[in-house]
Amino acid sequence: MDLKVLLILFGAVCCSTAQQDGTECIKANAKSCGECIQVSEKCGWCTDHEFLKQGEPKSARCDDLESLKKKGCSVAKIENPRGSQTVDKDVPVTNRSKAGGKKLTPEQITQIQPQKLTLNLRSGEAQSFNLKFKRAEDYPIDLYYLMDLSYSMKDDLENVKNLGTSLMYEMSKITSDFRIGFGSFVEKTVMPYISTTPAKLLNPCTGDQNCTSPFSYKNVLKLTNDGQQFNTLVGQQQISGNLDSPEGGFDAIMQVAVCGEQIGWRNVTRLLVFSTDAGFHFAGDGKLGGIVLPNDGKCHLENNMYTMSHYYDYPSIAHLVQKLSDNNIQTIFAVTEEFQPVYKELKNLIPKSAVGTLSANSSNVINLIIDAYNSLSSEVILENSKLPDGVTIAYQSHCKNGVVGEGENGRKCSNISIGDEVSFNISVTAHKCPKQNKPETIKIKPLGFTEEVEIVLKFICECECQKTGEANSKMCHNGNGTFECGACRCNDGRVGRLCECSSDEVNSDDLDANCRRDNGTDICSNNGDCVCGTCECKKRDNPEERYSGEYCECDNFNCDRSNNKLCGGHGRCECRVCICDTNYTGSACDCSLDTTTCLASNKQICNGRGNCECGTCKCTDPKFQGPTCEICPTCPGVCAEHKDCVQCRAFGTGEKKETCERDCGYFKLIKVKDRDKLPQPVQAFPLMHCKERDNNDCWFYYTYMVDNNTEKIVHVVEKRECPDIADVLPIVAGVVAGIVLIGLALLLIWKLLMIIHDRREFAKFEKEKMNARWDTGENPIYKSAVTTVVNPKYEGK
Repeated sequence: MDLKVLLILFGAVCCSTAQQDGTECIKANAKSCGECIQVSEKCGWCTDHEFLKQGEPKSARCDDLESLKKKGCSVAKIENPRGSQTVDKDVPVTNRSKAGGKKLTPEQITQIQPQKLTLNLRSGEAQSFNLKFKRAEDYPIDLYYLMDLSYSMKDDLENVKNLGTSLMYEMSKITSDFRIGFGSFVEKTVMPYISTTPAKLLNPCTGDQNCTSPFSYKNVLKLTNDGQQFNTLVGQQQISGNLDSPEGGFDAIMQVAVCGEQIGWRNVTRLLVFSTDAGFHFAGDGKLGGIVLPNDGKCHLENNMYTMSHYYDYPSIAHLVQKLSDNNIQTIFAVTEEFQPVYKELKNLIPKSAVGTLSANSSNVINLIIDAYNSLSSEVILENSKLPDGVTIAYQSHCKNGVVGEGENGRKCSNISIGDEVSFNISVTAHKCPKQNKPETIKIKPLGFTEEVEIVLKFICECECQKTGEANSKMCHNGNGTFECGACRCNDGRVGRLCECSSDEVNSDDLDANCRRDNGTDICSNNGDCVCGTCECKKRDNPEERYSGEYCECDNFNCDRSNNKLCGGHGRCECRVCICDTNYTGSACDCSLDTTTCLASNKQICNGRGNCECGTCKCTDPKFQGPTCEICPTCPGVCAEHKDCVQCRAFGTGEKKETCERDCGYFKLIKVKDRDKLPQPVQAFPLMHCKERDNNDCWFYYTYMVDNNTEKIVHVVEKRECPDIADVLPIVAGVVAGIVLIGLALLLIWKLLMIIHDRREFAKFEKEKMNARWDTGENPIYKSAVTTVVNPKYEGK
């Protein structure tokens, strides 16, 4: 998508958004400045007495700020109050270490900043502020150990008896101010949860086991810093028993949460360790024992015993969540492996709670508590009190390592160590004014902590100009209204822009006659209402469109259009007639008198081959086209002119291969499979068929044309026609093989001829031999080499 399209889309979105804002202000039909500013933060009220045109109602004073300026209302005359905020208490968060400095009381330690603010809220306008949270070192801790003393926890009790001193020692590594308490629970003391026979009420255990009487909840030890006292009192406890498997732990948790004075809670970190090896009863289960009254969520401890277990049902989970949150108590569920899934689901419903796996005999309880505390204290979750009607709040967290959270995740930060500081951006928005315009107070606090931020909300429901209004003003028809913010606010029983009519006269036929143009039948041209004999024109959904005139006979949106733009975008519509800008004419201002757009590159108008009409060339020579009559698709040389660009874009070859992207993007390229698919000449779009040859002696075919939108289009056959290239290797191999074969043939012929010749000679020899005339016994020309000489005188002696 090119830049031009993006700019058009962006402009359309901005225009649509501004139009929507203006529509919201106009549709509200606000009759006063106070009503106007409650519609939206973008609505303003024009206090200029002469702002309204004839036929416009009083509510036309309420519009978005840009529209009011366009209509001629000066900025100084626009009432547009803005919200504000004031920090009333801003004590810095505490910076200290456990080792150094004097010991501080809990009231002297600050972990959240600021502590109090006042927000002045304008409807629709958010007021934002930053809230800091920093975990203080050596912060006091109160821990209450609530244990299930049913018979199955017998071996666990033995290990808990020495928990006090051991836990005090381990917690001293975290804080120097630690207190511990102990409570126990079993079950409601009615059937079918326990056996109510006299013997079982004394000793619910079977056999020779010595157990204490069943009870619902008992506060054994108020919170104390004496670990030895914890060991002593817990050591005196005995196991009890009940009939069913689920226990009545929820009754105990409720009493621990709401009986702050008896338990001894301080305004410090409050931890409740809930230890059991079984499930739990909850709201509705009490009906099994005939208990139907819902739990009232109040403290019912007498002599440290819960006395109303037989009267009130078990609390619901939601009820517990509310009370634990109200009292800033963080819960640690120390349960056996078997019930881990159940309590993990419960943890998901109770904020700031943790679940740890308890060994069969609770031998790991100290490590479990330490780990759970570290897990709970490393996370901060903000919650707010109930918001007034029409007020919303949004959170954005800025946690460690630059982690930013939005939505529900914006309420919390995790993995916070002691001394770490995190911040939250909190936005409060009022969407309407309360029925009684009185300040409201909300509170924001981190779950499990006693500190909180108090926010006083004040609502801007009236304009400043209303405070200086003139009651019974002469501007309002002899004192029939209050002149404020540039307009009359009529007294009861009076209507009209200037309160000139009584409400009893509004529908009078005589008054309606004043609203008919030329004694016609249409009242206010059917575009308005007749109020006190004066037309008040209707408002349109589009704030830019409006009716006007004495009889609402005029409007600014029913003029001629060009290119889907009112008055072609070059003029303004007044009473259904276009008033054109300079250099434009025509009923829709669509004819430009400027000829610069018709100048060709040779500085001639339309290249001397056409006429300039309304800023556009009308070519008189049919061969030429384009915005300035300079393009000639069928002129000689067109094919050669575009050859290199077509070649590089279609085949990636040619002289412009390296600069193709830069030099050859001026036309649209379309590939076709064969020459039959190339477009043919038509009268509307002259085109040239081209056949060119590249450096490889390959022919390629294409057409060049320019459409009515002056877009250059090239259709090219995707495959070139190239001469066949000889395969050298077979030729060479054939030549060599031919030579060898010829040589062998010649040798064979020569050999054959020699054999024939030899045979002929031999035959001839044989024939001559047969025809020989000499004795074949002795060679007649043979002469022996031995000569015999006889001595004449030899006598043979």
